[in-house]
Amino acid sequence: MIRWKQENMNYFPDYGMTLQNPDFVAYAQSYVAIGHRVDSAAALAPLIRECFATPGVHLIDVPIDYSDNERVLNREIKRLSAQL
Repeated sequence: MIRWKQENMNYFPDYGMTLQNPDFVAYAQSYVAIGHRVDSAAALAPLIRECFATPGVHLIDVPIDYSDNERVLNREIKRLSAQL
């Protein structure tokens, strides 16, 4: 999110923001928790039900696609705000 913000502010160069997430599933398992990763929105609700039905500590890794941020935050919100 910070990198996206820098890209949209002309006076901030992209510096040091090419970070990658850790493997949260493996990280959870290293603490004896149960790690899960979802690959679609449709898979989330059944996985949550499964986690509630299974004893133990569960961590769900949910990847977020930030590709719509430019459109929503820079254009649509400005357009909707102008209509108020």
